[in-house]
Amino acid sequence: MTLPTVHDARLQLDKRVATLTLARDDVRNALTGTALIDDIVGVAEWVNRCEEVSVLVITGEGAAFSAGGNVKDMAARGGDFAGDVAEVATRYRQGIQRIPLALQAVEVPVIAAVNGPAIGAGFDLANMADIRIASTKAKFGETFLNLGIIPGDGGAWFMQRLIGYQQAFELTLSGRIVGAAEAKTLGIVLEVVEPEQLLPRAHELAARFAAQPPKALRLTKRLMKMAQRMELKDFLDLSAAFQGMCHNEPEHLEAVQRLLART
Repeated sequence: MTLPTVHDARLQLDKRVATLTLARDDVRNALTGTALIDDIVGVAEWVNRCEEVSVLVITGEGAAFSAGGNVKDMAARGGDFAGDVAEVATRYRQGIQRIPLALQAVEVPVIAAVNGPAIGAGFDLANMADIRIASTKAKFGETFLNLGIIPGDGGAWFMQRLIGYQQAFELTLSGRIVGAAEAKTLGIVLEVVEPEQLLPRAHELAARFAAQPPKALRLTKRLMKMAQRMELKDFLDLSAAFQGMCHNEPEHLEAVQRLLART
């Protein structure tokens, strides 16, 4: 199996766990003005095609998880932020907005291992994962209004589904930055660990998920996502169909036989 090419990141696959490391520490892993948008989208699409992947871990290299948009480009009205209203809107749709669409479609669990500040679109990137594990050095800020702009990458959609409208509203309109401990209290992150334990803990959790039967794992992730937008009756019909698929997979009987062998 050949891993997809990434340009501003590093990608590893070990025991069904893919780890994507954002590797532009020189710009604090900014998503704009780098190749990281293409890298993230390309890896997300590859994960769905590759049956050898059961979990995707996303982390950052260096001091930051991601600083989001490149503020120097904003100041210069250049790069992704150049042009009139229509040009900027098109660039958003063809650029950074590809990330939420790609990550929302990922069929396997996504774990964000937040090593440092996750600011603006970097915060939103973390919120697009299914689970967030934070280093004690992590900080989170929905800081768009501080710069006179809105969360143009879908952040307002993701965060209120994660922590509720009221908490998300306060963080978004205040633009304040919260530390890892408060992020855990708010429900943004699942756990806070020391920096040296961040990747080991994320990979420990990923390994537990990856040990599950892979086809049923993907169906379960899909089911949980669809539960957020379906009526109960339709959801139960879908669950019945998915269950029929699972009962007819060899991995189901193999799992049952392993259980019986232990009793």
